Amino acid sequence: MRPVKEQLALLEQGVETLVSPDELKKKLDQNRPLRIKLGCDPTAPDLHLGHSVVLRKLRQFQDLGHKAVLIIGDYTALVGDPTGQSGTRPMLSNEAIDQNAKTYFEQAGRILDTAPDKLEIRRNSEWLGKLSLAEVLRLSAQMTAAQMLQRRDFKERFKQDIDISLSEFLYPLMQGYDSVVVRSDVELGGTDQLFNNMVGRELQKDAKQESQVVMVLPILEGLDGVEKMSKSKGNYIGLNDTPKDIFGKTMSIGDDLMWRWYMLLLGKTPAEIAALKAGHPMEAKKSLAHAIVAQYHGCAVADQARAGFEQQFSKKDYSDVSAKLAVPAGEIWIVELIEKTGKFKSRSDIRRVIHGGGVTIDGQKIADDKARVTVRDGQVLKAGKLVVVKLTVA
Repeated sequence: MRPVKEQLALLEQGVETLVSPDELKKKLDQNRPLRIKLGCDPTAPDLHLGHSVVLRKLRQFQDLGHKAVLIIGDYTALVGDPTGQSGTRPMLSNEAIDQNAKTYFEQAGRILDTAPDKLEIRRNSEWLGKLSLAEVLRLSAQMTAAQMLQRRDFKERFKQDIDISLSEFLYPLMQGYDSVVVRSDVELGGTDQLFNNMVGRELQKDAKQESQVVMVLPILEGLDGVEKMSKSKGNYIGLNDTPKDIFGKTMSIGDDLMWRWYMLLLGKTPAEIAALKAGHPMEAKKSLAHAIVAQYHGCAVADQARAGFEQQFSKKDYSDVSAKLAVPAGEIWIVELIEKTGKFKSRSDIRRVIHGGGVTIDGQKIADDKARVTVRDGQVLKAGKLVVVKLTVA
């Protein structure tokens, strides 16, 4: 293994909160492979770039000789993590959870080293599904309602008289119990997971284990640059997205967000980012998009994605547009036409693109959001930096 000082310098990069640096050093000083826990609840079928931030930190541990313990939370998913929720989540069916879980390993395997000595995959139904009522009661007794209400989201819901189910109170305990079972040395998560991760420390202490180190990383903002990346918010890039979509979506983000993505997704240092800022922002963004595509599809495919983007957008050549959009014959409101592409979250977003001069049909700019157009077969609609489709009359 590399010297502890070198490991610490690498592992602490990009970390928002570490509890605690001294404890991590003590564990690394033991000169043994540490068990690094990360839990993922299969509440949706796809992982996205937001998940990749913490997965890449997990890979960093693997590359330093430690073992990743990836927990597929098929049992905690029955409850659903209440973190950041303004109301109780609907419970997922076992069938939906199983289907989602099947895709997780393949997607996470694009980032993690899947060698048996580097990765352990567990489903928490292995142990949580076997707990008796008496054992659940003993687990529940290890925290009070007052402690649970210290969570920011619970506290806000309680103040606003919004229901909090008892199953949601159980969620942090269930996640914490996972740490006891797998005897984790370090637990990773986003900043929104700090409370849950700290519960694991306390439960390990009660179980007479050495408490895990908690390492949380920043949350990646989505395409809008405001909300965290989320499939439900429509502002995400999925690990399963096509190279063309990954490149195009990355090119649609704002310049300020670009530098943050460089830091969180590519691990660029402040000095490296400063050097990039000295150049042209469009070239920096193309380099970012190329690097992200290359991570999942290789450099050759990333080269093709860049060339395709430049042909369509930089050179204004739409002759080989393959994406098609069928629309009814007759006139159609321009906002409704763009809405049919499914690439915008709201009509307000569409209007902003129109007013900004980002909408054309066959190169003819449309700047009036009240305009109605008559579509002809073969016309090319461009809306913003991402949407380029060939129109067909249904």
